[in-house]
Amino acid sequence: MILMYVKAFIVGGILCAIGQVLLLKTALTSSRILVGYVTVGVILGALGLYEPLADFAGAGATVPLTGFGYALSQGAMEAVKSQGILGAFTGGVTSAAGGIAAAVFFGYLAALIFKPRMKS
Repeated sequence: MILMYVKAFIVGGILCAIGQVLLLKTALTSSRILVGYVTVGVILGALGLYEPLADFAGAGATVPLTGFGYALSQGAMEAVKSQGILGAFTGGVTSAAGGIAAAVFFGYLAALIFKPRMKS
């Protein structure tokens, strides 16, 4: 059990460290890096290269944005097999709907608790 936590921490930490290095050493904005992470997750998922990492690291690979891209690609590929070409457009969103709903819910909950305000 402890080894699972260590693997998740290391892999998740490496993914975050790569993002931080990109922020500090390049002219990329944080939004472009985030889109890049999702895109890399989709590409690696479609090529079958992300699944071994997700199996190895668990939440360390599936919780970051690359894991969101991976979920999108897996959902789209499964939906194409069952629904045809229309599944390419609906499958990714369907597979990631739980994560999206949780993000919206907990973001709303945090806004209620912490009273956000506009930046000055």
